[in-house]
Amino acid sequence: MRRKSLEPAAKRPRGHPPKKRIDRAIGTRSIESPVATYPSEPPISATPAPIVLRHLAPAKVSEVYETYWRFAAERQEVFFRRARAEAGPWTTNPVLMTYKFTNAYRASDRVSQYLIRHVIYRADLPSSPREVFFRILLFKLFNKIETWELLERSFGPITFEDYRFSRVDKVLAGAMSDGRRIYSAAYIMPPGSRSFGKPAKHQNHLLLLERMMEDRLPEQLAQTRTMQEGFEKLRSYPTIGDFLAYQFITDINYSEITDFNEMDFVVPGPGARDGLRKCFTDPGGLNEPELIRLMADLQEPEFERLGLDFKSLWGRRLQLIDCQNLFCEVDKYARVAHPQIAGRTGRTRIKQKFEPTLTPIQSFYPPKWNLNERIRASATGAIKAIGTAAG
Repeated sequence: MRRKSLEPAAKRPRGHPPKKRIDRAIGTRSIESPVATYPSEPPISATPAPIVLRHLAPAKVSEVYETYWRFAAERQEVFFRRARAEAGPWTTNPVLMTYKFTNAYRASDRVSQYLIRHVIYRADLPSSPREVFFRILLFKLFNKIETWELLERSFGPITFEDYRFSRVDKVLAGAMSDGRRIYSAAYIMPPGSRSFGKPAKHQNHLLLLERMMEDRLPEQLAQTRTMQEGFEKLRSYPTIGDFLAYQFITDINYSEITDFNEMDFVVPGPGARDGLRKCFTDPGGLNEPELIRLMADLQEPEFERLGLDFKSLWGRRLQLIDCQNLFCEVDKYARVAHPQIAGRTGRTRIKQKFEPTLTPIQSFYPPKWNLNERIRASATGAIKAIGTAAG
């Protein structure tokens, strides 16, 4: 199979990036659409000057660039307001109130949270790399909580040892015949019929997973040293393109199978490419992964410059995967807030409307991130504060 070319971002030493790397000459830019203006946004200049980011060459940005940071800060505010069980609405921003957007941090989204808590870190299921990998891929091939729960109701604890193609095929085929969707609409899975020869998409995906297990891919990944190497191993399989390989290796890295640094490697998806195009009118000679890394490096000074109190994920900075996802979400946001700024695809509407759920958020992250203890501590502190105020 012919491989697509990929230009990964150049590696740099881990840790906080030196500020001298970027010489910023920043002015202001008018935002024509009133819905893009936040209540706390500073007055708009009557004579806008261009914003220029100096790197290897000047990278010029549009007004969507500042919206990227404002969106990230406000979306994270919404997350924490919901986490504190505050009554809605959780924002006064009309676009965020109307349409559905993912969280600023990928691992905070509902499906990722379910994967981490109910699929990966399960005390009642085997914890070997082989079994954990099987569960992750079986879940992610469909990327739908309801499909996983259907399989659990049908078979009980899900393990590779007890897996049988015919049994899983029968359950999934029955669900589809009843008119139920077994795949998420978050991204499109290629059907795989050319590679595996089955008429139903889910059958081909089960065979894909079986091939990975036959190749002992879980054991290979456990010995892999970098995220890019893991990405390339996944990318070598039929129907797995750049986008899916990057998403899958990120999900696998939530587990104990691997321990890659999320700041080492990034691959922009189609939506992120649209967002990049809307934010940068001239990339200044940087490729797309380098622009995403630039945003990750600039996050603290840019939030400060714009007067935004961005609340990180209990001390965890935005990682490359988060900055990539934010470009995808800002692409959607700009369709309403900046309709005059065109992307690659020319899409002008946001399909999914926001439907609030009243279920309290109980966040759980990979234990190796050391966030769960901070979450418990902050929750305990909030309860004590309430008790003190009441007394």
